[in-house]
Amino acid sequence: MSSPAERYAAARAAAQHPQTQAFAARQRFDLDPFQLDACQSLEDGRSVLVAAPTGAGKTIVGEFAIHLAMQTPNDKAFYTTPMKALSNQKFRELVDVYGADDVGLLTGDTNINGSARIVVMTTEVLRNMLYADSDALRGLRYVVMDEVHYLADRFRGPVWEEVILHLPQSVRLISLSATVSNAEEFGDWLDTVRGDTDVIVSETRPVPLEQHVLVRDDLLPLFDDRAGIATAQVNQELFRIRSFTGSRYDDNRRAQEYRSARHAGRQALRPPRGGRRPVRQSNMGRIERMDRPDVVRLLERSNLLPAIFFIFSRVGCDAAVQQMRRAGVRLTTQEEREQIRAIVTERTRSLQDEDLDVLGFWEWRDNLERGVAAHHAGLLPAFKEVVEELFQRKLVKAVFATETLALGINMPARTVVLEKMEKFNGEARVAITSGEYTQLTGRAGRRGIDVEGHAVVQWSEGMDPQAVAALASRRTYPLNSSFRPTYNMAVNLIDRFGRPRAREILESSFAQFQADRAVVSLARKVRNAEESLEGYLKAMQCDRGDFLDYARLRRELSDLEKKNRRDAGPRAARDKRLGKIQNLRTRMQRHACHSCPDREAHARWAERYFSLKRETDRTRRQIETRTGTVARIFDRVIDVLQTVEYLEGEGDELSLTDAGRTMRRIYGERDLLVAESLRAGIWRSLDAASLAAMACALVYEPRRDEQNAGERGLPRGAFRIAYDATERLWAELDDLEKEHGLPGSEPLAPGLSAAMHSWARGGSLDRVLIDADMAAGDFVRWAKQTIDLLDQLSMVAEDADLARTARRALDGVRRGIVAYSAV
Repeated sequence: MSSPAERYAAARAAAQHPQTQAFAARQRFDLDPFQLDACQSLEDGRSVLVAAPTGAGKTIVGEFAIHLAMQTPNDKAFYTTPMKALSNQKFRELVDVYGADDVGLLTGDTNINGSARIVVMTTEVLRNMLYADSDALRGLRYVVMDEVHYLADRFRGPVWEEVILHLPQSVRLISLSATVSNAEEFGDWLDTVRGDTDVIVSETRPVPLEQHVLVRDDLLPLFDDRAGIATAQVNQELFRIRSFTGSRYDDNRRAQEYRSARHAGRQALRPPRGGRRPVRQSNMGRIERMDRPDVVRLLERSNLLPAIFFIFSRVGCDAAVQQMRRAGVRLTTQEEREQIRAIVTERTRSLQDEDLDVLGFWEWRDNLERGVAAHHAGLLPAFKEVVEELFQRKLVKAVFATETLALGINMPARTVVLEKMEKFNGEARVAITSGEYTQLTGRAGRRGIDVEGHAVVQWSEGMDPQAVAALASRRTYPLNSSFRPTYNMAVNLIDRFGRPRAREILESSFAQFQADRAVVSLARKVRNAEESLEGYLKAMQCDRGDFLDYARLRRELSDLEKKNRRDAGPRAARDKRLGKIQNLRTRMQRHACHSCPDREAHARWAERYFSLKRETDRTRRQIETRTGTVARIFDRVIDVLQTVEYLEGEGDELSLTDAGRTMRRIYGERDLLVAESLRAGIWRSLDAASLAAMACALVYEPRRDEQNAGERGLPRGAFRIAYDATERLWAELDDLEKEHGLPGSEPLAPGLSAAMHSWARGGSLDRVLIDADMAAGDFVRWAKQTIDLLDQLSMVAEDADLARTARRALDGVRRGIVAYSAV
């Protein structure tokens, strides 16, 4: 119970923050202290960084920002997410609250009500809007960046920093992050580049998490709760089990006690202190793992469903569902099965029957009706959305998923099961990190439903209980920038700001902040000074002439007169100086501004200008002596762009050529190759299907085991000629990049091009998936990336015929399961 002083403080805070109080009163549950603190900061006009565990309710803060925007007639709020699935989900939630008229969705392949006051979008869409200076930015007051820790992502992370750096200073930023160990460092950077940012960190889960180890059919606590949470002492029984199953088992006295207990049947041994039941003797020796169906039944008996089983393999996820099916597991009632069938029918009604057969729809639906499902990137997006909805409705009870499910989708469970503590990273089997463990187990515990969540780690040979406990105890991981300048970024920065300012912006990146925190504060100082210098220039403007030129004469004259008074020196030097002084006086008196009646007022502003400029130049020299890693890479990118004539001019005086202006609207890993191919006209002779195949070769990233495969079955004729020319162009650009100290890029990847060519020509789904040798979900993902590139080509190609071909190619790819959208 709170003290009178605490109640008084709370009442006073509520009175000072009426919007927060009104918003909190409408929620289904009381807001936690960190949520209230963040909302009050927003109401006070500050930006916030909120770092809290998965499921803690960070998005409430973003929703409050939207609430604030809607209190005034013209304010807008954008809600950005890292994934289209998350954007779709948030869009539906906000439509339920504010209605379809006030909410829009922009995800690249979906454009719904984009001029609305509330728009949900992927971060890339907002970045593109900022570079284009879109009219949609007018009136923007709040931007929510959900899952902002994605800026550590190697491929897409830089986009987050671009947005943060380029948003107008008047926009309040709501950054929502998983719990990271350097939240204060990230918050300091945000405060440096955005100003007035409060860092609010919560490490408290709203639903406590119980940690277990499943040793055969016994759920043992990972921690000894008698030792207290702060101590987090590992359950000693787990160490005994490890020693029983190790090489010294036969010499272990406790093991002999367990063997002697065999004579008493399944008689329990004397419980350890605290009353915990030891693992039964039958579990000793080499501990056999329970089959998955038995684990599911155990969780069902223990009232621990619904559960998510994280299996670090798509094949493993699908195999687990088949195991459930063969074992006859059925977790649903007749009424639930009827609800499942109705929802599945409604959500998939736009898919064609022949495609449903290819996708194994009927067996998939039957598994759903049993209450089990798989969830991974290879699953058709439409099917994944159905699984998510059914799980949220508590109709599907057991989901077998890869770790991609842990990334933001609102799909909490009562229990999370980890079958293994290692995964294949593409090269070798590696132990999962504490950050990954936190993300995965963060799904356990549904707020408002569960009193506690449960994390279950299944025992395996050689398991070290201390290592598992260390993962479970360390709930944080560092957030490191992945920012790097790209060609598209460079031409946009040069076009909008010029080279010197562009370098300063890059010096303000989180990447540079982490490399040398001092550079960011210095760069911000320079940017603020530049704004003041522009103001001083306006204040000294004179209708008689160039007052800056006049002020320079006055300043030079004043400096020489001071020097003359201080320094006698040789007569010849003094005479020369006096002659220069007389010349300056004459020039100054003849200057048009000398007779201005407001001359001295202008001169005072000029003095402020020169004083601040001298200080700013000194600060710039300081920056140049610092590490400057990001800006140096930027300079190399600029050198490449000048070599291929996308920029013209010398030194800091650079401008875009026609080719550079085209580059501004080409986004992606291969921006320069795409722009150069367009300029060279390599793709002019391609038909729609061949252009789709070419675009696919540019975006596709093959698995490691198919790096050298993929040229079989490629279209002949015009496509082959264009492909060979594009490949030669790539090799030339790769050499050029390496000459300038840049890492170069991967070769073209035509492994999916034949299948994409067939699909764009109207080929059947079953034939295309056989040709592609991949799951439907993977094919849809690459098809949508192909569509994104074709869409760019249709807008930037100066050749009208090529632009029309790109649009026809886009239409050819965007059909059937690729065109499906649940929004």
